[in-house]
Amino acid sequence: MRAIVCEAYGPPDALVLKEIESPELGRNAVRLQVHACGVNFPDTLIIEGKYQFKPEPPFTPGSEVAGVVIEIGADVRHVQPGDEVMALVTWGGYAEEVVLPASSIIPKPKSLSFVEAAAVPMAYGTSYHALVQRAQLVAGESLLVLGAAGGVGLAAVELGAKLGAKVIAAVGSDDKFAVCEKYGAQTCINYRDKDLKAEIKALTKGQGVDVIYDPVGGDQFDLATSCLAWKGRLLVVGFASGRIPELPINKMLLKGASLVGVFWGAFAMREPGVNQDNFMKLAEWFEGGELRPHVSATYGLEQVPQALNDMLARKALGKLIIKIRD
Repeated sequence: MRAIVCEAYGPPDALVLKEIESPELGRNAVRLQVHACGVNFPDTLIIEGKYQFKPEPPFTPGSEVAGVVIEIGADVRHVQPGDEVMALVTWGGYAEEVVLPASSIIPKPKSLSFVEAAAVPMAYGTSYHALVQRAQLVAGESLLVLGAAGGVGLAAVELGAKLGAKVIAAVGSDDKFAVCEKYGAQTCINYRDKDLKAEIKALTKGQGVDVIYDPVGGDQFDLATSCLAWKGRLLVVGFASGRIPELPINKMLLKGASLVGVFWGAFAMREPGVNQDNFMKLAEWFEGGELRPHVSATYGLEQVPQALNDMLARKALGKLIIKIRD
């Protein structure tokens, strides 16, 4: 099968497309014919050996897949060949086939194409868990989403609006306003041109925001810590800026606020039942046309390095997807 291979830790341009053997199938595993694979910021870290886990090269990156089950292990009962599914894998997604635990399989909503489905597991799984389980967001509360035009950010905007929050989208350029407003943001702020703290103070009449969703870290995190309301919750989702910030903890004390870590992958493994319930609710909304992933660009398998570089250059609006077959 064809696959993108990381032969040694390095930048996206060092990745190569080559023929490799399809992985062996275990008794509790499923072989998936991959139709599409989502492009995610952690992919850029794992190929440089900078992520929480470090597979030994050579390996195939890519974690968010949608496709058709073509083979099941001897002990698999709830999945059958021919099922259209989506899943999150540790790595291996940028390939024509991937083998993964049957427990990782999520039925693909019939209303979504394979390209759209490949945009769902990480972005919507992370954002739903963050807003519902971690922030316990309540209708009528205010929600500030940093990096709001990116994959997980735009999902957080859409889900926050669906949950009844007053959503404020923080982005790095005015051309990203339209997509954030389409997905439910009531207000958009260009943090490069505006004083984020002053804008939030004016919008909230000095009260601050109830929940901050931060997949960016760096300078935006530094600014956001001053924007929390009393008993606010600051969700730490990721560090797409490249800098892991430090927090003057007195800011949290003075506002009775909470700093809340969001690691959806670990949550999904530790609490699979709750995670399954989350996706059942998401599937209901997808099937009802109440949610729709925004895919701004698709690439061929040979274009994975370009897609990753485009993500690093912040060219993505919503999701970038690798389309492997129709």
